[in-house]
Amino acid sequence: MSARRLSQSLSGSWSGELPPINPVHPPTADSEEWTKAWREVYARDLIDSRIVSVDADTSVEDACDVLLSEDILCLAVKSQTPGSHGSPYLGLFDFSDVNAFLTLAATIHTLQPEHLVDKPRSNEIVSAARAGRVPVHLVSNFSEKNPLEILPNDATLLSLLELFSRGTHRALIRSASAFDQFIGMVSDRGLLAWFASYATNTPSLQNFLSNSLHSLSLPSLDLYSAVVSANASSTVLDAMKLMSEEGVSSVAVIDDEAGALLSAVSVTDIGKIVVPSQSKQILSTALHQFISRIKEPDGSTDGVDKYPVYSVSPSSTFLYTMQKLLATNAHRVFITTESRPSSPAVSSTSYGSLSGVVSIVDILSVFARLANISDIDPTRMQRHRRASSTSSLSSLSSTSERDLFLRSLSRSSSRTGVRRSSSVILPPVVAGRTIGTMRNSISGIESLVGSTSPKAGL
Repeated sequence: MSARRLSQSLSGSWSGELPPINPVHPPTADSEEWTKAWREVYARDLIDSRIVSVDADTSVEDACDVLLSEDILCLAVKSQTPGSHGSPYLGLFDFSDVNAFLTLAATIHTLQPEHLVDKPRSNEIVSAARAGRVPVHLVSNFSEKNPLEILPNDATLLSLLELFSRGTHRALIRSASAFDQFIGMVSDRGLLAWFASYATNTPSLQNFLSNSLHSLSLPSLDLYSAVVSANASSTVLDAMKLMSEEGVSSVAVIDDEAGALLSAVSVTDIGKIVVPSQSKQILSTALHQFISRIKEPDGSTDGVDKYPVYSVSPSSTFLYTMQKLLATNAHRVFITTESRPSSPAVSSTSYGSLSGVVSIVDILSVFARLANISDIDPTRMQRHRRASSTSSLSSLSSTSERDLFLRSLSRSSSRTGVRRSSSVILPPVVAGRTIGTMRNSISGIESLVGSTSPKAGL
């Protein structure tokens, strides 16, 4: 199959719809009062997840198994030797890394050997696959979205804000009793939730956040920027490659004809549905069908329709946008010209024309500016990821390296029967299956890219 670039620049036309932008700024006295209060909050009080770790030599498949069976979003990868920073961990591993890894597996046939020389991490992964086993430490932060960040036990909320407003998504918090021990992890979502709660109890901040996104159109808000999107008829593999190339964790899915927003697909959806699936056709599934599979479990047990609407309008308030991000459990919501009521029918539901995007990082960067934190650039990490994309090369080579890579994956895990938490979003057809069956998905990758080599070991 041939993949095409699906990123679209969809700048909205707002003439006659919205007044000219006159940015609203809070009184200096108010922002100073808020910052003083934030400085008194410890980062450790915002811990929202435990640290689950795996050894550096754990296979990628077994690491995925732990992500799914523990129903967590991120693993800490233990260091093989004590690090100079006093941490037993060398990095993190999450669904963004899973997506980058699978994308490499599906596109390895497009890479010439000389191109891998310029991609040392990809080269190491392919070499390990050739040897028969890919350890997770090679794939830790392969997406370049998941760096290991560590804060001391007495770090404040402002330290978290400084990290997260520059594109980091998690931070490990040290124990007060031992330098090489940690008490938990704080996510950017956890910090966003704290700000939303703080605003409800702080009238002056709530009043400021009641302004529209349009009126708070600061440099860190991408109200009218290019949107990374894919057509509803595009495939799951197209979306995976697009997320890897553009350095984002989700893509908007738009109607082929109307160009309106239907929903979104994220790296978490890839990790929780593509990885355990036994279907050889999963990567060639059209996105509108894949969206149905994502939504399928919703309401199946309680009879309640749940259909997240991943959009807001320029007139939506800043606080409402924060609440929408938290309610949809998404990392970003899309800006549309209009919003419509949600509907369980994907084929007949759209939410207006896309014109921009607002992420958790964008929101937190606004708070960072209020706190006078310097060097705020929420797009820095994304620009770096785009520049170092592992899937932007298009020269074709033989299928031998890809076949070796795929075969090694199929041999790297043999565990079966792992029970998963009921809260993991899996369609009924794959519920209860383990990551040990991932080799069937890999076989599907081979069929998609048209392998003609013998499939020994699969």
